[in-house]
This record gives sequence, C-alpha cells and structure tokens, in this order.
Amino acid sequence: MNKDGQIEALERRVNSLIEAEPEVFLVEIRIKPTNNVKVFLDSDKGMSLDRLIHYNRKLYRELEEANFFPGNDFSLEVSSPGLDEPLKQIRQYRKNIGRSVEVLKSDGTKNEGTLVEVSDDGIKLEEEVRVPREKGKGKKTELVQTSIPFDHIKSTKIQIKF
Repeated sequence: MNKDGQIEALERRVNSLIEAEPEVFLVEIRIKPTNNVKVFLDSDKGMSLDRLIHYNRKLYRELEEANFFPGNDFSLEVSSPGLDEPLKQIRQYRKNIGRSVEVLKSDGTKNEGTLVEVSDDGIKLEEEVRVPREKGKGKKTELVQTSIPFDHIKSTKIQIKF
C-alpha cells in the first residue's frame, strides 16, 4: 500500500474511533518514511491529555492487531495540533474566534488581527490600521474588518499576545 493509501486507511480507522465523540475531529495524519505516524486530533471543547492517551492506546492496539505495518515496525504519536501548526479545518477556525491570528495569503502578504467571523467561504479579521489624522500631525489607529476567502489563504497561525 502506498503512503496515500495508508493515510486514507488510517483516516478511516481514526474516524471510526472518534465517532462516539462528535466534538472530536481529525485534523491531519502524517507518516514519515521511518513509519513514524503522527495523528493530530482536535475538539470543539479542547483536547485533554487523558483523551489523547486513550486514543493513542486504542489506535496503536488496532494497528498492531491488523499488522498494518509489516512486522509492526512503526511508532505512533497522537496529539493535538500545537500553536506552531497552522489551522487546517473550518472547525479549527471556528473554535478560535476571538483569538489573534496571522494570515499568510497566497500572494505572500500577511494580515494580523482578531478572528471575528468564519463562514464556509472564508474568514473576517478585525485589524488595527494606522491612518492619517484629519487635523494635526501623526496617525491614529482604527479598527477595520477585512474579509479573506479561504482560497486566498496559504496558512493561518494563532498568535500569542502578552
């Protein structure tokens, strides 16, 4: 079975494991050439460590019993996507409404702001923009809302503000 076939088969297995918890969803599966399998799960309510361990153990057992990798030569990591991972699914965008994000668009430009809305077609950010004052010197900051279609987004990452 080629790598894409393995990923599709793993997706089916993972989706059957999580189907009892509709708030949990599969974000991505990666397989390295060394058969290191990484499964990224998320939840509308957040993923606890106990829940990730539970799914890791169940999936590992299933893969061993099915001899999914010849000789059971594989390693498995089940985790939630970290802050360094870009958002990949609409459900991830929706659960992060109200958070600061950086959007890298397909044309190479970046937008930073607060994620205020998510639709099936794209997102809306509230950004701080510096504009010239009508009277006097300097610039003032205004909040503007910018709509960005998903097909113009290369990646979106959560930004931590202190």
